[in-house]
Amino acid sequence: MSNEGQKTSAIRSGHEIDIATLETFLVERIPNFSRPLHVSQFAFGQSNPTYLLKDGNQQQYVLRKKPPGALLSKTAHAIEREYRIINALGQHSDVPVPKVYALCEDASVIGTPFYVMEFLKGRIFEDVRMLSLPYEDRRQCWYSALETLAKLHRVDFKAIGLETYGRNSGFYERQMKSLHKVSSAQAAVVDKDTGIKVHDLPRLDEMFAWFKKNQPKDIATIVHGDFKIDNLVYHPIENRVIGVLDWELSTIGHPLSDLANLLQPFYIPASDSGFKDMKGPLPIPDSQELMQVYCRYSQQPFPIPQWMFAVAFSHFRLAVITQGIAARVARKQASSARAIEVAGKSIPMANLTLEIVDQGDLVNDNSSKL
Repeated sequence: MSNEGQKTSAIRSGHEIDIATLETFLVERIPNFSRPLHVSQFAFGQSNPTYLLKDGNQQQYVLRKKPPGALLSKTAHAIEREYRIINALGQHSDVPVPKVYALCEDASVIGTPFYVMEFLKGRIFEDVRMLSLPYEDRRQCWYSALETLAKLHRVDFKAIGLETYGRNSGFYERQMKSLHKVSSAQAAVVDKDTGIKVHDLPRLDEMFAWFKKNQPKDIATIVHGDFKIDNLVYHPIENRVIGVLDWELSTIGHPLSDLANLLQPFYIPASDSGFKDMKGPLPIPDSQELMQVYCRYSQQPFPIPQWMFAVAFSHFRLAVITQGIAARVARKQASSARAIEVAGKSIPMANLTLEIVDQGDLVNDNSSKL
């Protein structure tokens, strides 16, 4: 069984926590939690430091916290929002999520706000190709990912207490404004050691002009914000999703943003070895088949109008996210051992956005073709 994405190590420098204080907090709040507490840190993941907890009964839990130090954005690393949406979906929907046990907004306990949730024993695939599986198993795993995404987009967010979780219109407009502001702040960060400023993203004004002219019809659903294969936990032996992780970027928004994020690997050139060294066609069902699966589960027509807008915007958004990792590296706040490698992908992602922009406007585009 693959344990990709669930490998742990000793707590990394700069991410230490007061284990004794945490132990006392958990004993008081989680039924049957017993001392002593053992803590290790997950190697995978870029944004919110994530830890594996094991109590005296050998029961395992997961703790997610905000990064240490001053943060660039007031809205990023939204631990409290993660807890809220996982709790709501777990109680009132068929979307598979871990059980949550406790939220602590008091930074004095371990240095930053955090929450504790169930540890899901299963498989996490860091590589979308799932090369350890036979083809039919890969197909079933991908189909389950799309079924899970469609389940999420069908949830009535008002009915489960998330009416105030985000605005129910103008998602892409808000994203443009927010990401422009975030990118500007990130680009202004100076490396503490080298004195070099984090890079600007190229031709931003041209990108935004194209986005505004070519965006799809406004729709509002719950969106995960970073829905992709490595944020899914699969059953240990069955090819089905048992948990969706990493809800930090979730909000009320346009469902195409999640679908484009999931299918993004199909739109990254095979010649660009900076992205998982993908060689030629991916050895999984192609994007057309997968989009049709999503449309079937979400009960909407195929092909999808303005699809290439969603692809272009997903590239741009990842460019901003990876630029943010570069800023955290510069500020010595990066939580992943691979942060420096990932930080270098922001300009290539911006260039992929510009390749679509430079093809011109999507006039009456009803094509979802590559």
